[in-house]
Amino acid sequence: MQTWIDRVNGRGGLEPARGPAEHRRQGSGGPPKPCAKAEASPSGRHRKRRPGIGLAAAAALLLAPAAAAAQEVVPAPPQRAPIALVGGTIHTVANGVIENGTIVFADGRITAVGANVQVPADAERVDISGKHVYPGLISAFSTVGITELGSVDVTNDTSELGDVNPNVRAEVAVNAESRHIGTTRSNGVLVTVTSPSGGLISGLAAAMNLDGWTWEEMILKAPAALIVNWPNPGSNDYADDVAELEGIFDTARAYRARKENGDASTIATDPRWEAMLPVFSGDLPVIVSANDVAQMQDAMAWAEAEGLRIILRGGRDAWYIADHLARAQVPVLLTSVISGPSRDWEPIDAAYGQPRRLHEAGVRFAITGGSSAAYANRLPYEAGAAIAYGLPPDEALKAVTLYPAQFLGIDDRVGSLQPGRDATLLITTGHPLEYATIVEQAYVEGREIDMMDAHKRFFEKYREKQQQRSGGGGG
Repeated sequence: MQTWIDRVNGRGGLEPARGPAEHRRQGSGGPPKPCAKAEASPSGRHRKRRPGIGLAAAAALLLAPAAAAAQEVVPAPPQRAPIALVGGTIHTVANGVIENGTIVFADGRITAVGANVQVPADAERVDISGKHVYPGLISAFSTVGITELGSVDVTNDTSELGDVNPNVRAEVAVNAESRHIGTTRSNGVLVTVTSPSGGLISGLAAAMNLDGWTWEEMILKAPAALIVNWPNPGSNDYADDVAELEGIFDTARAYRARKENGDASTIATDPRWEAMLPVFSGDLPVIVSANDVAQMQDAMAWAEAEGLRIILRGGRDAWYIADHLARAQVPVLLTSVISGPSRDWEPIDAAYGQPRRLHEAGVRFAITGGSSAAYANRLPYEAGAAIAYGLPPDEALKAVTLYPAQFLGIDDRVGSLQPGRDATLLITTGHPLEYATIVEQAYVEGREIDMMDAHKRFFEKYREKQQQRSGGGGG
């Protein structure tokens, strides 16, 4: 069997399968790349730094063996000619399912979807008979690109020192070389809302496409939301923390008023309050991390008083106040569905059945899973578990496509398959939330993505080991 190093060195032989597009053109090879940076930083009020890790760990990463570094893939080139996917079942999400349909995209955008679409003469036709086409899945709260190794502090860039950092921009910290990008998109997640953490106000999240040479090329929308961590009602400092948050917004609002009503040239620019201006105009939502009933209710009351567009993130107890959430039309980004009950008196399906209960109550929600970059590829399974516990399959699919796109104002680009939307989509063997489904090919803005990743290469490596041990090596 040919190794990855053999392939990038041009020694010939077979290379790993790339899905239905392989017969048309070779996937990208490329020279080995250095290891990425980054996995999760503590989510507390102040970022903690571990002693004894620093430069030595960084050097160890940079000096990793070439074979390990070679596991990265080359970003896809821009779409150069129209592409028509013909003969598959197209799940538009917004406008139903089209059997034996055709979807055409050019210059990164969908131009036609339907059962009787005229394929342009210069289009590259791809027969996907028996396959399915879905919009790329969206992880609406993630640390993909800003964390790599949880035990190596220098590879984590999720939070800054201090409690008040509204001017922090997550996108500038995204490492386009992260191995988590490949493993995440191989399971259908093509867009992440990469978000900072820590402190009272963590900073600005960014919607990122999971393909590109640099963070600038990966941006879908930045900023996408302001991240606020609601204080813990059980803390002795709860009242002081809430008062501090209210004071911060009062200061930012006063800064805005002075700029609008006075001579802007006489006002010293403050990047913290500048970053918050779109929040007051309603152009930018505020994602508030809250799990307890008291947290969510207090956050909703605060947002109403402030006139803010709020999205709750976490929502562990959301089903206890489902009627309140439905009346207020406050969206919820649910984290782990695959989880046990948080109290010993709760039913065993408290988390598994929550999406169904919220849906039945009319609450708007998306499913995000945990924010861990290493487990971002598990998002389909979080939504799939909700189906097993009563959530309609169409709603589960929307919870990881259309709904998060709507909440964050990116539904004009992603979340459904319609003319004018980005050609950010999947070709699969079945429903993307099923364990047995294989994502055979993905496109991001019309670019054909290399579907190889670190997990698959490890599979190839240790399959070769097993073949060698059993006397069948080299096959």
